[in-house]
Amino acid sequence: MSDDDKKFPNLSRRGFLKASIATAAVTAAPTILIRNAHAFVNEPKGATVTLGFNVPQTGAYADEGADELRAFKLAVKHLNGEGDGGMLNTMKPSSLKGNGILGKKVTYVTGDTQTKSDAARASAKRMIEKDGALMISGGSSSGVAIAVQSLCQEAGVIFMAGLTHSNDTTGKDKRKHGFRHFFNAYMSGQALAPVLAEEYGRDRKAYHLTADYTWGWTQEESIKNATEALGWKTVAAVRTPLGAGDFSQYITPVLNSGADVLILNHYGKDMVNSLTQAVQFGLRDKMVNGKKFEIVVPLFSRLMAQGAGDAIKGILGTTNWHWSLSDEGSKAFVKSFGAEYGFPPSQAAQTCYVQTLLYANACEMAGTFNPCGVIEALEGFKFDGMGNGPTEYRAADHQCFKDVLVVRGKEKPSSQFDLLEVAKVVPRSQVEYDPSIFGGELGQCNA
Repeated sequence: MSDDDKKFPNLSRRGFLKASIATAAVTAAPTILIRNAHAFVNEPKGATVTLGFNVPQTGAYADEGADELRAFKLAVKHLNGEGDGGMLNTMKPSSLKGNGILGKKVTYVTGDTQTKSDAARASAKRMIEKDGALMISGGSSSGVAIAVQSLCQEAGVIFMAGLTHSNDTTGKDKRKHGFRHFFNAYMSGQALAPVLAEEYGRDRKAYHLTADYTWGWTQEESIKNATEALGWKTVAAVRTPLGAGDFSQYITPVLNSGADVLILNHYGKDMVNSLTQAVQFGLRDKMVNGKKFEIVVPLFSRLMAQGAGDAIKGILGTTNWHWSLSDEGSKAFVKSFGAEYGFPPSQAAQTCYVQTLLYANACEMAGTFNPCGVIEALEGFKFDGMGNGPTEYRAADHQCFKDVLVVRGKEKPSSQFDLLEVAKVVPRSQVEYDPSIFGGELGQCNA
């Protein structure tokens, strides 16, 4: 038995020979034949199509996962013609009809990534092999996203990444079957650094605390490169374990380091804990090098702001999307989500909702569930009306490009949800880059 057979025993039972023949046909045949090919993994035979939503229901990023799952369920309702339709009414161009996907009712299964790569791969594998999932989405960790994206490439299904901010996801670890709507660490650095220099000056000394996995590493690198290019110096960069809980042992050395800025490359509950403890240690009340000490959180979310409470006030960072945006797509989604759950959605929710609709729309555009046809439809796809302005799925690396938001914790919030204000909308042109700088190869479609 080959390694692939061991990893995906059901593939053989579903007809490995037919899949191999289809793959050969796809490689050699023109587009019209790709659209009509039928032998592929988990091809829907009945009246339904199954999607797999793999989110952190436990662990450090569980709050994000809960909101992701809410959004996935809402997307399924809208695709099946239930509710008010949400962004189905604002997405342009759109081939969605509100009658499922290609006339098949959408069903779903879920998994718990536990914010652990091995657990995430196991649940994704179960959804593909046991439940017949044709597309996997979700995750709130880049380590998880990269692991599941690789699995989906091997299995021959599409992966529509949820929350993943590491440069590696669409860089050295990119895959033909993986697509990311969320922005990345490089974009955060390019958007945020000029605002930091403008507000805090160019003569600053930064101390980084960094989550010790792929996302933290690439965010630290991106923020360092962007701030140092503007004159900042990096005093230290210290790695912290995911889910540490108590960060006091890492914060104490900052006090005597000579740094006058603390940059927290943390996310989820880790950011809530590290920021809260840094404020409790009195860092925000200090004067260092003749300057007021500042704290920066490069990647923000409304859920994290909620958890951090007053500690978030005045803190600068970036976010992929915010519910206060006034474009038609954002307003439609906020209205639908609010009616369903009683509170506004997070950036995690918006990302996962959009990814589900984009997958369904690509199937409609391609006229098939065959992953090769879906990939072809998504590569280079330009769209609007989804809450981020004009957006493009770049064909070269499957990374979405759109405007980036620099946000600040509100000093006087009007509610428990009104915690962030948009300080600057950074145009897409400022955060774009050559796809070759992060390496990697997409590879070929695996049907």
